[in-house]
Amino acid sequence: MIFLQLLGTFAFIGLFSFGGGYAMLSLIQKEVVVHHAWMSVQEFTNIIAVAEATPGPVAVNTATYVGFKVAGIGGAAIANLGLLLPAFIIIISLAILLKKNKNNPLMDKILFGIKPIVIALIIGAAITLGLSNIIDLQGILLCLIALSLTLFTKIHPVFLILMFGILGIIIG
Repeated sequence: MIFLQLLGTFAFIGLFSFGGGYAMLSLIQKEVVVHHAWMSVQEFTNIIAVAEATPGPVAVNTATYVGFKVAGIGGAAIANLGLLLPAFIIIISLAILLKKNKNNPLMDKILFGIKPIVIALIIGAAITLGLSNIIDLQGILLCLIALSLTLFTKIHPVFLILMFGILGIIIG
């Protein structure tokens, strides 16, 4: 039964999330934390931190960790299948459609309309995770420093994650 729940949940996420892994995070959080209560917000945030720090797409890594926590190795595989299968089918279908409609202005308008919702989903996930995890002045300061470094320097995100992980060990 849990395998069907994982498959259905992550297929739903894969089907209705546009814009990549970060855009999926708010929907993953809603399904995993709120709807199914498979984990707490803190556990989910820890999974996001690990998923971000490990190689691979953040949504796939998150699905892997959630699936593993809920139902072991089989759960990890099923969660990933559910997450990736809709995208695979959609991408193949879109590739065929786009190839047939290369110069169609309607297609450009559709894509123009989708971009703002992707940005809104990413911002929504950031706000939700921020409000539940940045709980004091020190957290706010660290978040602002990290945001500034991300926006105004060319420091690679992996190095920022490592730097702030070490900083967390030192000051935490």
